[in-house]
Amino acid sequence: MPDVALSGRRLLIVEDDYFWAHELLRGSQRVGAMVLGPVGSIRAAVTMLDLNLAVDGAILDIDLRGQQAYAVADRLIERQVPFLFVTGYDAGAIPGSYAAVPRFEKPVTVETVLEAMSALLPAA
Repeated sequence: MPDVALSGRRLLIVEDDYFWAHELLRGSQRVGAMVLGPVGSIRAAVTMLDLNLAVDGAILDIDLRGQQAYAVADRLIERQVPFLFVTGYDAGAIPGSYAAVPRFEKPVTVETVLEAMSALLPAA
């Protein structure tokens, strides 16, 4: 149940599509998560991570205003923060080093993304 697993968790949302970011924000808040962001650029996401805020998990779009967000993914990996990709990219377009990262192709429902995010997080 995402409402139990995500309650009180700090989720970083990195998404440049305003409407989809807003849907992720609302859905996350509905299940009790505390949302960092949403942020819509690589620079903003890296800045957020550089602040050393506690982040329990992240939802990451790969293509942010024409730039690929792998630098953000790498920082999340360094910090051992579980994350998933929500993207328009198919699996073949993503470097093999990220093959183990769960990937959801748009369009996808907020519920599906939150269920997957809750499965990634260790028990509270």
